[in-house]
Amino acid sequence: MLEKNSIEELIQKLIETQNEIEEKLEELYESEKQQFQYQLQRGKVIFDNAVKELHKQQKIGVFKYLSKTKLSFLLSAPIIYGMVIPIALMDLSITIYQHICFRVYNVPLVTRSDYVVIDRQHLAYLNLIEKFNCLYCGYGNGVIAYVREIFSRTEQFWCPIKHAKPHHPQHARSETFFEYGDAEAYREQLAALRKDWTKKNKRRTARVMKTTKPY
Repeated sequence: MLEKNSIEELIQKLIETQNEIEEKLEELYESEKQQFQYQLQRGKVIFDNAVKELHKQQKIGVFKYLSKTKLSFLLSAPIIYGMVIPIALMDLSITIYQHICFRVYNVPLVTRSDYVVIDRQHLAYLNLIEKFNCLYCGYGNGVIAYVREIFSRTEQFWCPIKHAKPHHPQHARSETFFEYGDAEAYREQLAALRKDWTKKNKRRTARVMKTTKPY
């Protein structure tokens, strides 16, 4: 029992530390906005006019950019860009999945725009190819993050049990999952966990520390 409580206390400390890190990151983002002289207005990035001019001076033309690109990079381009097809299919299929199944399970829908963020193509110091690359990478990584959040909610509903073998990286919701082999907590608290969709469930961690019993 002592060992299990120690583990839960450590998990609680990790959650608190992660919250502190996220708050610090928000502060750093605000600081960077001031440093690079831009602000967000209704989701749109606005740079000062002087900064815009400096950005334009740093732009490299498409032909000059291509002339400095390795031939192997150019030949691999169809393979890289071709991945947009399966990514788009995954985006579409997972969106249909959550809109049907999550409504049936009464699971909150994942807001796609929170994960798929495409804004770097507006930077004036990027040429057309660089803008397309940023758009592609923003979309691809955004869809992956969007899909992972949907599947993490699916896992929380259907199988919120930690793995016996540690693996990395784990999604944030796994912190609230039941310990591998803790049948009592799983049976007693599954219904409650299925209703609690806060990303980091501190209440559940505290509850486990009080209610989990040794075998």
